[in-house]
Amino acid sequence: MPVEIRVMSDAEAAPTVLPAPRRGAALRGTGLLVVLAALVLVALLSVWTGTRGIAFSATWNALWNPDGSETSVIIHDYRIPRTLLGLLVGAALGLSGALMQALTRNPLAEPGLLGISLGSSAGVVVAIAFLGVGSVLGYVWFAFLGAALASAVVHLLGSAGRQLATPDRLVVAGAAVTAVLYAFNSAVLLLNPRAFDQFRFWTVGSLAGRYLDIVYVVLPFVATGLVIALLLGPSLNALALGDQMGRALGVNVHRTRILGAVGVMLLCGAATAAAGPIAFVGLVVPHIARFVVGPDQRWVLAYSMLLAPVLLIGADVLGRVMGAPGEVQVGIVTAFLGAPVFLALCRRRKLVML
Repeated sequence: MPVEIRVMSDAEAAPTVLPAPRRGAALRGTGLLVVLAALVLVALLSVWTGTRGIAFSATWNALWNPDGSETSVIIHDYRIPRTLLGLLVGAALGLSGALMQALTRNPLAEPGLLGISLGSSAGVVVAIAFLGVGSVLGYVWFAFLGAALASAVVHLLGSAGRQLATPDRLVVAGAAVTAVLYAFNSAVLLLNPRAFDQFRFWTVGSLAGRYLDIVYVVLPFVATGLVIALLLGPSLNALALGDQMGRALGVNVHRTRILGAVGVMLLCGAATAAAGPIAFVGLVVPHIARFVVGPDQRWVLAYSMLLAPVLLIGADVLGRVMGAPGEVQVGIVTAFLGAPVFLALCRRRKLVML
């Protein structure tokens, strides 16, 4: 009996293939707009909420019509810089965490895994204990320099010999550098009570007491790291299949890892320098992003860039409300919020699947 073989034309096949990806992209784009709206909302709450109660109408009027009054000074000199810094620091932590987890293929990786956070801390310790730096603006440069040096040492150790800097080697090198820097910081601070007294206010992680000067300092580094991270999205998708498959797809694995490490250093170094070490944001947010949009790193990076400042500024607002008439530092709030999520992530069997 003859069998008829019929080949479908492109026009016939298209309706069953194309709509799903289009619908998926449309839903992800809509979700991104929803997250952006949430970010605008928490930013307005941050400008409105503080230790001194100001009516929303007065806040809104002072926001758009600065007149030099006390309310206007509070809004423009204190709350707006704090909110802007929260945007930058949150975006930097979210992107650096997503980059770290993609580069190392480790779902529990976070920006401090490569010694960057401890490098920033060591820079601040040196600035306080040996150079007499006493202002937050002065800490920023030393913290960023410490992060850069720690990142460079980790990469050199991870690529020692003739082997490439694989994720496993980088993680081991990062653990070694972190241990050395922790010992160094502890020794200096224990021997110098004055330095310890100053350092403890920075190391808790806070957005309070930061002015526009610091925003201007960290903005170029965050912007550069942001561009690097977003451009690496397609390459990170290929690397998720393994190094060999990534090379087969035309990805320069070594260059991607170097650029990724530079991006993490810029983002995490700038965020830690400006606000101090803030835990769990870079760890938790990429998991939330992957839960919403799946494993595509292009979307994970975009969502992490917006979700992290929502979490960070929201935690900062919550700390001001909980601690009124004072405030609870944002690093403490994120630790309380992130610890249960971290434990839940550790218990998940599907955690290793990025």
